[in-house]
Amino acid sequence: MSLLRVEGLGKKFGGVNAVEDLSFAIAPGAVYSIIGPNGAGKTTLLNLLTGVYRPSAGQILFQEQDLTGRAPYEYARQGIARTFQNLQIFFNMSALENVMVGRYMQERCGLASALLHSPRLARAERACREEAAELMRYVGLQDYLSSVSDAMPYGALKRLEIARALATAPKLMLLDEPAAGLNPTEALELDDLIGRLSDRGVTVVLVEHNMRLVMGVSDQILVLDYGRKLAEGPALTVRNDPKVIEAYLGSAITPETPYGGDVARAVAVAVEMQR
Repeated sequence: MSLLRVEGLGKKFGGVNAVEDLSFAIAPGAVYSIIGPNGAGKTTLLNLLTGVYRPSAGQILFQEQDLTGRAPYEYARQGIARTFQNLQIFFNMSALENVMVGRYMQERCGLASALLHSPRLARAERACREEAAELMRYVGLQDYLSSVSDAMPYGALKRLEIARALATAPKLMLLDEPAAGLNPTEALELDDLIGRLSDRGVTVVLVEHNMRLVMGVSDQILVLDYGRKLAEGPALTVRNDPKVIEAYLGSAITPETPYGGDVARAVAVAVEMQR
């Protein structure tokens, strides 16, 4: 049984089909990557899968429950978390407090406990801090446990968003370009972290331009072009699909093409050229 199933999904902005007639399924525990040229509809798709946008057509089924058209908090309550292409950090809070925010749905203390400053509330807050600290260690932020978020480097803030998303205890985590702006060492560390997320039992949906990362971590890859499915399959299948390189470079690849017909390398070069 699939964890997430999308059937005939569409999203229109005026007369533009940002996503059109899209169907796919994601198995539990998989790393499922979504790639495509700039403007292919990748972030729009993530916004649909988290309730930020309401679909113009189609269905979104999570554990066979229809979430189509529901509010973002209902997606989160069902176990779907995400990070953002552009950092969404609370810079007026400490790093630890940012992660604690993600646990709000797990807390069981009500308004009365808060108003009365009950011992139960104190215990819950202590447990929340301990869990947040443990998640920061898990993503490699042990050196920033006492840091204010606005003093942290960019790469660490990317990990902080992942820790905050993990604090919601997700079954499915959507990562929107987590390697953007990272140096090669940080990208390799992210590769390891994504693998550990999968080992933890979290299904990962990855939207990413770093082709080396995508090809290395993915169980399945979906290629979008103008909001439609261009290709789908394991990394090796996508890597050798001439339609994929055509979407990136505008012409079909052949053995005589530069890079000797290596689609993954040519796509990586094409993406770097687009930046």
